[in-house]
Amino acid sequence: QHQREHAAALHFRVDLICWLDATRAVETDDVADTINYADLAEIAHQVITGPPYNLIEKVAGTIANIIMARYEQLYAVEVTVHKPQAPIPRDFTDVAVVARRSRRRI
Repeated sequence: QHQREHAAALHFRVDLICWLDATRAVETDDVADTINYADLAEIAHQVITGPPYNLIEKVAGTIANIIMARYEQLYAVEVTVHKPQAPIPRDFTDVAVVARRSRRRI
């Protein structure tokens, strides 16, 4: 299992951008008043080392859906999954897919 996780993690890089009101966290300097980035990284890690998907669109969308479901304080999340070792028979640096999820604030 560990070798499989390590191999899967080597094939992807994930960038996360979160939109939320961080006013309270700025005032308190307390991680309890924001989103713990280690938790976000763990979600991404679990998805990319979990059951395999055929499409990086599915990987990005799954990560985005889990994050939005788990953190109600988020206005939006943007998940970019990079696959620099994609099976493309041309020279390239990177292949990436972006999934963005958002909710309305009233």
